[in-house]
Amino acid sequence: MIIIFWVSLFLIFYTFAGYGLVLFVLIRIKRLFKKTVIYETTVLMPTVTVLVAAYNEEDLIEEKVLNTINLDYPKEKVQFIFITDGSTDRTAERIRKYNGIMVLHEDQRSGKMAAIKRAIPFITGEITVFTDANTFLNKEALLELIKHYQNPKVGAVAGEKRIMVAETADASSAGEGFYWKYESTLKKWDYELYSNVGAAGELFSIRTTLYQPVESDTIIDDHMIAMRIAENGYIIAYEPKAYAMETASADVKEELKRKIRIAAGGIQSILRLKKAANPFHYPIFTFQYISHRVLRWTITPFLLILVFILNALLAFKGAGTGYSLLFIAQIVFYCLALTGYFFEKKNIRVKVLFIPYYFCVMNYAVLAGLVRYLRKSQSAAWEKSRRK
Repeated sequence: MIIIFWVSLFLIFYTFAGYGLVLFVLIRIKRLFKKTVIYETTVLMPTVTVLVAAYNEEDLIEEKVLNTINLDYPKEKVQFIFITDGSTDRTAERIRKYNGIMVLHEDQRSGKMAAIKRAIPFITGEITVFTDANTFLNKEALLELIKHYQNPKVGAVAGEKRIMVAETADASSAGEGFYWKYESTLKKWDYELYSNVGAAGELFSIRTTLYQPVESDTIIDDHMIAMRIAENGYIIAYEPKAYAMETASADVKEELKRKIRIAAGGIQSILRLKKAANPFHYPIFTFQYISHRVLRWTITPFLLILVFILNALLAFKGAGTGYSLLFIAQIVFYCLALTGYFFEKKNIRVKVLFIPYYFCVMNYAVLAGLVRYLRKSQSAAWEKSRRK
C-alpha cells in the first residue's frame, strides 16, 4: 500500500509540476553545448494560405475578416479561405463583402474536420495557417510563424493561445488564464529541448505538402494534424510571438463542456497515435509526449482518487505523522476547491480559490471525457454491427 501510494503521488507531482522542473534542467544543460538558434522574420517569405472554419459567427466574423486581411505579410503571397459549411445565419454573406477572400460554403454541416478536408484542394500556399473564427491574431503572427520554416526539420509551427481575463473574471476565466500561461511555458521548453507535442486550433501552421488527412470523426483535429506530421520525423515548433487572443469560456459550465470534449479527443488521439508513443522511433519526442499529454489524459485523475483513499487508510492506521499531515493537506485543498464551487454559484470572486477549483474541474473533465469517448465508441460499434 505504501509503495503504491508513493508511486502514485510521484506520478501526480511529475505530471503537473515535475515534468516542468525536468525540462527546466534539461534545456539549461542543452544550452551549455548548443546555442539557441534565433531566426529572422524577413529571411523566408513563402506563399501562405490562411484557413478559417466558421460556423454561425455573424456577430464577430467581420472583425475576424479585418483582423486576418490586415496581418503583416506581402499581400501577393497570401491566400485567404473561409469555410462556412452548415452556417444558417449571415456568416457567409458578411464575408463575401470583402474582396480577395475565397468563401467555401455548403448548406450541410459535417463538422470542422470535414470542412477542412473540403478546403485542402483549393489551397495554393506553401504554408497553411489554421486559425479559429473566434480568435484574433497579432499583426506579426504570420511573420513570426513562418520564420521557423528556415529549419527544414520543422514541419509545423504552433502559435500561442492567450486568454483575455478581466479583473472581474470568474473561476473558469481566471483558472483558464493561469493554466494557459503555465502551458505556454511548458511549450517553449518542449520546443527548446526538441519539439512541441501538438497544436491548438486557435493558431498553428504546417508545410502544406506534409498535410495528412485525419479521420472524419476526429475530435481534436488540430492536435492530430500536427502530431501526424511529427510522427513522420518532423519537429513541431512553438512561437509565443505569434498569438491568438480569445475570451475565456462564459462560465464554468461552458469551460467544463469544452474540457470534456478535449479530454475525449485526447483519449481518442492516444489510441490512434501509436508511433508517437513508441520510443523506438523518436525517443525524446515520446518522452515529451507521454510526460506532457498522455499522463494527463489517462491515469493521473484516477491516481488523485487512489492517493486520497490510500492516504486516508494510512493516516487512520497510524502509519506516521507525515501521512496524517498529507491527508489534512488534501482535505484542505479539496475544501478550497469546493468553496470555490459554491462561491462561483453565488457569483463571489475570491481569486485564491480559482486554482484549486479549476484544477479539480480539469481532472473531472478527463474522467467525464473518458466516459463520453467509451460511450460514443460503444454506440458506434453497435451501430456498425447492426448494419451488417
